[in-house]
Amino acid sequence: MKAMSKQQLADRAGVSVKTLMAWCERYRTDLEAMGLQPKARVLPPNVVRFIAERYCIDVE
Repeated sequence: MKAMSKQQLADRAGVSVKTLMAWCERYRTDLEAMGLQPKARVLPPNVVRFIAERYCIDVE
């Protein structure tokens, strides 16, 4: 797994960045505990994996 921008991950999911971030709002505490900063443009690999697993996004 590698780091991705929010836009790249949203593109893979077929949604807008706004929608992707709305989906992630329910996991906000978990994502912040993983080191995600609210205004970060690039998502660390562990966060990409977490989001991809929760929403069945193919990132490979």
